[in-house]
Amino acid sequence: MIPRYSREEMASIWRPENIYQKWLDVELVVCEALANTGKIPMESFQIISDRARFNVARIEEIEKTTKHDVIAFLTSVAENVGEDSRFIHMGLTSSDVLDTSYALLLRDAAEILIRDIERVLIILREKAFAHKNTLMIGRSHGIHAEPITFGLKMALWYQEMERNHERLTRAKEMISYGKIAGAVGTFSFIDPMIEEYVCGRLGLKPAPVSTQIVQRDRHAEFFSTLAIIGSSIEKFATEIRHLQRSEVREAEEFFAPGQKGSSAMPHKRNPVLSENLTGLARLMRSYAIAAFENVSLWHERDISHSSVERVIGPDATILLDFMLNRFAGMMENLTVYPERMMANLNMTKGLVFSQMVLLKLIEKGITRENAYAIVQRNAMESWQEGIEFKNLLLDDGEVMSFLKPEDLDETFNVENFLKHVSYIFVRVFGGDDEDTTVGSFIDSLDDLSRL
Repeated sequence: MIPRYSREEMASIWRPENIYQKWLDVELVVCEALANTGKIPMESFQIISDRARFNVARIEEIEKTTKHDVIAFLTSVAENVGEDSRFIHMGLTSSDVLDTSYALLLRDAAEILIRDIERVLIILREKAFAHKNTLMIGRSHGIHAEPITFGLKMALWYQEMERNHERLTRAKEMISYGKIAGAVGTFSFIDPMIEEYVCGRLGLKPAPVSTQIVQRDRHAEFFSTLAIIGSSIEKFATEIRHLQRSEVREAEEFFAPGQKGSSAMPHKRNPVLSENLTGLARLMRSYAIAAFENVSLWHERDISHSSVERVIGPDATILLDFMLNRFAGMMENLTVYPERMMANLNMTKGLVFSQMVLLKLIEKGITRENAYAIVQRNAMESWQEGIEFKNLLLDDGEVMSFLKPEDLDETFNVENFLKHVSYIFVRVFGGDDEDTTVGSFIDSLDDLSRL
């Protein structure tokens, strides 16, 4: 079952109500820890727990005067709690609350993005197996090289997204650190055990050492991971854009009934989703650069990172959530044209077999240099004259002095390019090794190593 996309889910993480709730969650767990250690009366903690709430509009009103969001928040909470509010935020600095809650927000966002990637992986796996043996031309420098399969292309994308899944899982762990250590991280007015307790209750780890803040190299790693994922999506989207070009047309974004491609030209079917993803990847990388700039702060902390994170936290995670799901939908509905792939593969009159012929001549005893010259001479004539490559070879006396017609029949067999596809699929997706040739080859290498 492929999970469905809900744009609302990611957006809700970054709504003021949720951000302030995370602040309150941190403050309440700190009060709980202080009450459990006898630092504040348990009765006071019960009152705080029962009455603590906030009002977003009231916080905004207070902040107009205080010019300090955390103080405005605490004042709003205090108005609801009453006298016992004096125990809230005791021994803390603003960043204890801000950084610990920011870790919770990023962790929640990362979990949605990880689920998005899992959706992409399901779709790419299905495409890979559906087109495991769908022949197409492989290209290097944009020029026809040798045959591959569309399934292999999908397998390649699948494994790249697997690596992105691993990266994001690691990055989630990297930012899942909090700190309750006071103004410069020295625990001057709060016991380190409070930090241990609070972070444990919130599912975080305590930063082993901090200043007034959790160090921003952690966040730089997180946002750079998001940028890498965005760059992977751009890579895939660029390929779809190429495959949809009119002179290629091997795959195409789904064109819905009633969809329009151009205000001027009714025939147009443009790769708009892929182009959109290509542009958004540029924006994703800019967020990573901003996160890198946040690493270097003055002394134990300045506030220059704060304004940046208020933008890149929601923007980068919401954008990548959108990109992953747009890509998933595009791939799920992708139109593939196997017949066109075969037509393009055959466009160069059999030149894709040039390396096969080269190796066959070497096998018959010709030096590599001479074999290369012979094959290239015929290949260039095929390019220029549009003559079938195989026919030129059959008419070449020098070639036929080494090869028989049946040798060329064996060489000009597209199945030669497919014999290890199953082995590659096993390496990517797991399962039983269908390719006994490769298995036997590895066994023979093991035998030789024991001699």
